[in-house]
Amino acid sequence: MGHREDLLEGAKRCLLEKGYARTTARDIVAASGTNLASIGYHYGSKEALLNLAFLRLTEEWGDVATREAEGEPDIEAAAPLDQFRVAWERVIGSFEQSRAVWQLQMEVVSRIHSDPELQKALVGPQREGRDGLAENMLGIDPETDPERSRVAGLFCQALLAGVMVQWMMDPDSAPSAQDLMDGLKVALEGRPTEGGTAG
Repeated sequence: MGHREDLLEGAKRCLLEKGYARTTARDIVAASGTNLASIGYHYGSKEALLNLAFLRLTEEWGDVATREAEGEPDIEAAAPLDQFRVAWERVIGSFEQSRAVWQLQMEVVSRIHSDPELQKALVGPQREGRDGLAENMLGIDPETDPERSRVAGLFCQALLAGVMVQWMMDPDSAPSAQDLMDGLKVALEGRPTEGGTAG
């Protein structure tokens, strides 16, 4: 790898070990075996490098969380609710190996209000991420059905943020994939009428 790639890999390691706020340029240099001048030359600033490193980490997490396990049935062939459940089993099942990424995401969200450049860097990838969630969790193709993909992605993204917070705070009571599917069913059924059926 060249210095550019070394810096990016070093920044990713630092983010996972130290978080966004505590990572210094010297930390990145030490982790990458490069020099301070390389950061400015290749990325313009430490912040630009960290922003890109954060985006790469979330992309890699998404690849792991949505990857089909060997021998697992084709998720796209499943009924929508089963597809939803299987997708969430993958996400929740990745919690232990992805804990550092989830912690990092919480930290980055808390920084957005005071860091306009970070917010600007995340806008495009966040929108792309919604399409990816709609496709991976609900089988909706953003190319052929952009509006359904948009609203489904918004729903999945909101749910993902809430699930992350619950698993970070209290894994013992955090939702399982089955809980999420059952909760979705209850929400779709609506409030029971006096006779005990949904209306």
